[in-house]
Amino acid sequence: MQDVAPRDYRDAMACLGAAVSIVTTDGSAGRAGFTASAICSVTDDPPTLLVCINRGSSAYASVTRNKVVCVNVLSARHEQLSRLFGGKVPAEERFAAAAWSTLATGAPVLTDCAAAFDCRIADVVNVGTHDVLFCQIVALQRSGCTDNLIYFGRAYHAVGVTNSAEAGPESAVGRS
Repeated sequence: MQDVAPRDYRDAMACLGAAVSIVTTDGSAGRAGFTASAICSVTDDPPTLLVCINRGSSAYASVTRNKVVCVNVLSARHEQLSRLFGGKVPAEERFAAAAWSTLATGAPVLTDCAAAFDCRIADVVNVGTHDVLFCQIVALQRSGCTDNLIYFGRAYHAVGVTNSAEAGPESAVGRS
């Protein structure tokens, strides 16, 4: 078998649209956050998310030492905030650009995000340049989400419903 070149892999992954979130942490190792699209549901019993973080990330030490994160799912209006948390901007400036609260773990919750999953990191698996965090959800918050920020084709896109009645369970992704 021939190895797949990292560039070819990244080009192919640009064809996979993904929701954009800001992952935050706070605790004895400090407050930090980063923009992420490598997040997915693992199971609903117990409610668990998978979050991937590059070990070269400025937030890495805080996330792994605090052992708590909040996954803040972004709406279309959060594109600039996403760019801020994805860049080389100091943590204080990132957090100053929005309003935050907390839930059970003390990790920052974006007050107007589509949904927030407040988690304790239950397990960590090292894969290549990243750590895969298995995050058990201990609290959550939902807003009246009618749109979502998606990253596809190396660009941001907004997706949403035009009528709140369309956002019911019939249009939700089912369990597999």
